[in-house]
Amino acid sequence: MINNKVLSIILGGGQGSRLYPLTATRSKPAVPIAGKYRLVDIPISNCINSDIKRMFVLTQFNSASLNRHIKNTYHFSFFSSAFVDVLAAEQTPGNEGWFQGTADAVRQSMHHFLSHDFEYALILSGDQLYQMDFNAMVDAHVKAKAEISIATIPVNAKDATSFGILKTDDKNVITSFVEKPDASLLPDWTSKVSPEMEKEGKNHLASMGIYIFNRKLLVELMSNPDTNDFGKEIIPQSIEKHKTLSYQFEGYWTDIGNIDSFFEANLGLTDDIPKFNLYDKDQSVYTRARILPTSKISGTALDRAVIAEGCIVHASKIEKSVIGIRSRIGKETTIINTYMMGNDSYESLSEIESNKINILMGIGERCFIKNTIIDKNTRIGDDVRINGGKHLENIETDTYVIKDGIVVIKKGAIIPNGFVI
Repeated sequence: MINNKVLSIILGGGQGSRLYPLTATRSKPAVPIAGKYRLVDIPISNCINSDIKRMFVLTQFNSASLNRHIKNTYHFSFFSSAFVDVLAAEQTPGNEGWFQGTADAVRQSMHHFLSHDFEYALILSGDQLYQMDFNAMVDAHVKAKAEISIATIPVNAKDATSFGILKTDDKNVITSFVEKPDASLLPDWTSKVSPEMEKEGKNHLASMGIYIFNRKLLVELMSNPDTNDFGKEIIPQSIEKHKTLSYQFEGYWTDIGNIDSFFEANLGLTDDIPKFNLYDKDQSVYTRARILPTSKISGTALDRAVIAEGCIVHASKIEKSVIGIRSRIGKETTIINTYMMGNDSYESLSEIESNKINILMGIGERCFIKNTIIDKNTRIGDDVRINGGKHLENIETDTYVIKDGIVVIKKGAIIPNGFVI
């Protein structure tokens, strides 16, 4: 089987500053999504569903919670070679620096990879939302006798300026590549796409940041210490020298690079038929198995609400919102267009009784919350009004951040009774 010859390398990304404050205390792959998962669960689940079960996750910022999540989640049989290992940036006699980019992260970790038997390295991003069968991509790579393959997705002209855009010949071999082209150049960068994509005006092929490299070539490329990034250096420099295949993907895919895209991706899960399908038994998304009670909901009108396990909800209304694990919401509270990540634990009765600030974990009574992301373990008092939207200016305080009209309540923040944004 070809997938036994594949080693997966998941890139944890840099500091994740565009996702701040969600990345203030955790790495990007550890950011909670969909009420019960972490971002890193997406590439790992895609690998498991493709029967690729040897994975490394590379990270260097705030990696403790990511380490803990992976250690507590991914357990394989003692009798298999399957594993998910986190590799944080480490100082060695040959290198005393941090990862300088995606390629440098792979270069610094090569000695770990080369201790394993593999023919193909599958390099993935840790901050994307999609469901993909990597077997089909590996098969296409092998069949074409390619040295590099790049997963590509058709995009329109408006989006094309944010991606690496490439052109292919009639055999899907990439002939040229440009990183984030100016809009004036786009007429010369159209490619052959399916009739469905053409109808939608998606005539440009964007790199998804998903690569396959033959082992021998990866070793050769990583021996050059002057290249630090795949998208900006390795790929453009390799196209003319090495056979590079475009593997077109036309399913749902989004790059969760900033607060706005993160917010939209999570609220999109509340649609009647979401583009990202968590209910597809052939493409399950795996995460930590928690022993939590069912959610209890009393007197609440629910409309397009996704509610995770272990919640206690007395709200009057929840509309187009995702409510994460162990969330508590008080009476007469209205939640609209909001992602509430939930809590890491429940408060015991003794903890509640000894709580001097008298604000319970979760959301209090008679609150109105709209267009908001509420990070984990927050305490929002009674009669709080948070009305996010474009009318608000960008700002950061000790307890919240406003970015592009979205209010983000920081992890562990305490919002007092009667507070208004």
